[in-house]
Amino acid sequence: QVRLVETGGGSVQPGGSLRLSCAAADSAFEIGAMGWFRQVPGNEREFVASLRWNGGRSYYADSVKGRFSISGDRASRAIWLQMNSLKPEDTAVYYCASGRPILSTITTTRGYTSWGQGTQVTVSS
Repeated sequence: QVRLVETGGGSVQPGGSLRLSCAAADSAFEIGAMGWFRQVPGNEREFVASLRWNGGRSYYADSVKGRFSISGDRASRAIWLQMNSLKPEDTAVYYCASGRPILSTITTTRGYTSWGQGTQVTVSS
């Protein structure tokens, strides 16, 4: 597994912005894609966004399209999630993930083998 280090998160009012960062600390393992998932207590972990290194294609959950933007640097094995126009329903623990997903699993937890420790995002007035 790859050790993933997340930074960012925090509390913000509705309509505000936050930026999450994640870096893969171990370069010994090949990574095909990196992404973000989120989870609230009592719910399953859900897909937010991901970035495939080959081709640079990005994927987004419908709930965040147009508001969130994922970017990354393959050489440094780092990704960022810019979150704009945040809503209270975006409140969750956000997890960075890495793996070698195939197309059918790139938006599911099954496609990823390594996970960060999670960072809390709270959107509240």
